[in-house]
This record gives sequence, C-alpha cells and structure tokens, in this order.
Amino acid sequence: MFQAAALLSFALLATVRGQQVGTQTAEKHPAISWQKCTKSGCTTQQASVTLDANWRWLHTTSGYTNCYTGNTWNTTLCPDGKTCAQNCALDGADYSGTYGITTSGNALSLKFVTKGQQTNIGSRVYLMASDEKYQVFNLLNQEFTFDVDVSQLPCGLNGAVYFSEMEADGGMAANAANKAGAKYGTGYCDSQCPHDIKFINGEANVEGWTASPNDTNAGSGKYGACCAEMDIWEANSVSAAYTPHPCTKSGITKCSGTDCGDGDNRYGGICDKDGCDFNSFRMGDKEFYGPGKTIDTKQKITVVTQFLTNNNSSSGTLSEIRRVYVQNGKVVANSKTNFAGISAYDSISTDFCTAQKTLFGDTNSFQQKGGLSGMGAAAGRGMVLVLSVWDDHAVNMLWLDSNYPTDADPAKPGIARGTCPTTSGKPEDVEKNSPDAVVTYSNIRFGDIGTTYTGSSGGGGGSPTTSTGTPTSTTSAPQATQTKYGQCGGQGYSGPTVCTSGTTCQRLNDYYSQCL
Repeated sequence: MFQAAALLSFALLATVRGQQVGTQTAEKHPAISWQKCTKSGCTTQQASVTLDANWRWLHTTSGYTNCYTGNTWNTTLCPDGKTCAQNCALDGADYSGTYGITTSGNALSLKFVTKGQQTNIGSRVYLMASDEKYQVFNLLNQEFTFDVDVSQLPCGLNGAVYFSEMEADGGMAANAANKAGAKYGTGYCDSQCPHDIKFINGEANVEGWTASPNDTNAGSGKYGACCAEMDIWEANSVSAAYTPHPCTKSGITKCSGTDCGDGDNRYGGICDKDGCDFNSFRMGDKEFYGPGKTIDTKQKITVVTQFLTNNNSSSGTLSEIRRVYVQNGKVVANSKTNFAGISAYDSISTDFCTAQKTLFGDTNSFQQKGGLSGMGAAAGRGMVLVLSVWDDHAVNMLWLDSNYPTDADPAKPGIARGTCPTTSGKPEDVEKNSPDAVVTYSNIRFGDIGTTYTGSSGGGGGSPTTSTGTPTSTTSAPQATQTKYGQCGGQGYSGPTVCTSGTTCQRLNDYYSQCL
C-alpha cells in the first residue's frame, strides 16, 4: 500500500500475532466462492478467508494470560523473540462477533468498527486455497476482476484489495517455530516493510519495540517484513488508486536498518514504497471517480485489472497494467492523464511511470527497484490476495484522498489526490463519526485476458492503450484500425472492427470483442 514518508499502522485489537496454536476458540474460516475463467467460460471455486494473525488473541499456551496487551508486550512471557514464540499461542477468531467479518456466497463484508467485549478497528483477511494454505495467484498475462461497494467509506478510510508476495503456507515450512501458519493468518509482508508485524519468520518482533504515540493498539519493533506488493485497489468513496510496488529481493525479507527504508532513508531500502500509482484525480481528471461521477461510487463498481506481457504469455515480461471498469452493464475505459507536458496515458507502463515521476518531481524509486519487470517477476512467482479496511494513524489517508503534502501548492501537478479536506481522516474522528462504515467485495474472478467481465461499450474517461502504453483511440471511424487489446466488436459498439497487424478480433461475449 502506498504510504508517504511515515509508516502507516493498522489500528489493531489489543491482542496480536503469535506462532503456536491456541485451543480456546475453534478456528472456522468463513466460506466464500470465486471464479476461475478461460475462453471456455468460468468455473466456481469454493474457498474461504482467514484473519491476519495481527488481529488475533495471543496468550500463554497453557492459559489465558495475554502475551500482548494494548500496545505493549508482556516482557515476562516475551523477553526475546524466540522465547515469546515458545510461550505464546495464537487462537481462533469469532469473525462476525469480534471483527465484523461476514461472507455470503461470493461476497465478503468488512465492517470498520465492531464493538463486542472490546472494540475492534478494521481487519485484514486472505483468500485460502485450502484450510492450511493461501490461494496463490500467478498474474502474468492474466486478468483479475471483482465487484466492490465503497459507498459507505468516507474520507480517511481505505478499502484495499492487493497482492503480496507471501508464502503459501504462511512461513511454516521455512520457520520451525511457526506452528500456526496460513490457517491462522501468519507471514504477512508488504512493500512498506512494516515494523508493526508482531511475528516475523517465526520470532516475535519484541526487540526495540516502541508503543505508538497515537494508536493505543499498535507499536513497532526493530524489524520489518518486506515483500513486493501489487495494489489492485486502494479506495474510498472519494478517491481510488492502483499501484505496483517492486522490491529488489524475492519473497518475504526480514529487514533491519538501511534495508527497511525508514524515515530519511526512504529510498535506500529494498522496496519501492512510493510505487507508480494511477489515481484518476491525481492524474488530472477530477470528474472521473466519486459520487455521481463517471464511475459513480454511490453504486457497485466492477474493477478489472489486466497484466499484459511483452509476448502475450505467462513467460513474458510484464509490460503494462491496464484498468477497465464496468458499471450498470457498461464497460468504461480508464481515465486519461490530463496535464500539459505529458501524454494522455490511461494505464501503467514504463513510459507512464517515467513521465509521471518527472512531471511530479518525485524520486523514481519505482524504476530503481526494478520497475514493471521487477513487479512482473514477483507476479510470476505467485502472490497472495489480501482484502482489508483500515484507517491511517500516520498521515490520515491524505495521500489517497486530499492534498498531500499538506504544505505544498495543490495547483502543482501530483499534489491534489481527492476532494477531502486536509483536516479530514483523523482516526479518532473517523472511528467516532463513521463506526458503521463497511466495504463489500464480491464476485472475484481471475483468468485469461478478457474473460472475467461482460458489458456493453460505455465509453468513459479514456480508452485502451497498446502494450507499450502509447495512448490510442477506440472511437475512430469504422474503417480505422484498432490497436492490440482494443475493443473491436460487440452489441452497441460502433468503433473500429479491423485489428492491427498480428492480431485478430476475438469475441469474448455478446457485448465485447477484443483485438488479441
């Protein structure tokens, strides 16, 4: 997830991640279905989700004494990382009662504030392939689609869907001290190299632990948990962004010191914390996303993300990440960048990222840490699907939905990211004023390019691009030549039907044919 300057912490329940398995509450994963799609059609997969270990009750293996309370470790039980892992057990979760997590068919709802015996803030869950392993997705030359309702997410909240290069078993095989594994949500990592992870590689992160000054449930230890991250969707009802974050090392890496990229050394670490983000508002189209806008956040949205490679196969190099929306049965192309001095890009490509960083005056950490090829390498190795809702104790989510940095001129390209006031998003305000906020993710589909969604041509902010990111038109005269991956047919479509050399117009459904 994108974070600016400071580490973003989740507001956690006052019990946290462990490595042994407790027996006080039986762990039963909420069931959910998703679909795997090919050109022959989609097949339903029966699956489930598990809660991240950071939210779970951590207590002594033989009793009920907390190993961690509030934002402080029990130093008797946890004098060091190894001893803590031996003394403490991670227990099962009451998903709906304690955490506000419910499923129904293919839908998952995450409530922001849930009040039970204690008050829980936000949550993070993973899609499971079995009771013991996370579902791993290989994204290259594939398409990921889901429906989302963000209508109840105000300024300061983030309903996030993303992929992290976690281990399928949660780190059990690689770390003998980890007896809980993926079943209990262990092994988290992301491109921010977060220090609030309580256990990393089977050991408690107790060394140098410091309680957060503004979050009664969080803190940070000496070590961080780094890995590549692909943010498919970071959004509320005001703003949305999708962002790749490559790292120079593969898989989860336990970092310390310079490698973590903390503070003034943000760009010296092993991961790209900034990423190369496409936020329509930040890229100059202020009427594309939001209540009543082209993508109307008062209604359910279908979000489609395509991972295109240079040779149109899973063995190729990632060359472009494209976005398409579907709403009210209409396919809506992504918005275009709208600034003088930059081409009208509507997808993430190397050219787009370079042009964006130059225009905004940002450090091109994205390219330095591997760029699209680095992100593609992680995508090819396989990544775990993460779904969450959270608030931001560091910078109040202003990097997503307001002007950021707050002392910069909002007229300068890249500063304005949404319409939220710079005074908005404070966790204490959001938690007090919007406790019933909820995000619902549903109808997850994954498969071959063009097979996971249907809809008639609806136009919208932009138009599909070629695999090099060069903007092209899909609304030319009927005799014009359509570019690779552009629409070339379907009910209600009136654009070009002849495909560029080397591609043919292939029917994906009654409403959409694509040059492939």
